[in-house]
Amino acid sequence: MVEAMIVLNNKSGLHARPAAKLVSSAKKFKSNITLAKNGKEADAKSILKILSLGAEKGDQLLIKVMGEDEKEAYQSLISLINNKFNEE
Repeated sequence: MVEAMIVLNNKSGLHARPAAKLVSSAKKFKSNITLAKNGKEADAKSILKILSLGAEKGDQLLIKVMGEDEKEAYQSLISLINNKFNEE
């Protein structure tokens, strides 16, 4: 398992468009991927669950990736988040 704390630095946090990009990216991998905010966990492959976190700019999230392609999945999602979902 790979996990890390990340900070959302994009303008809109995890709202519709960035959440859709995150889910689309997560679905490319076989690993189980979860995001957690304040103890509430969400499956990164479900847009409704991601949106339910209510993650805003500046929020800290715990990302956990577990499975056969966990390292690639982790790298891909961290890159997407750090690049502000390629929107800015």
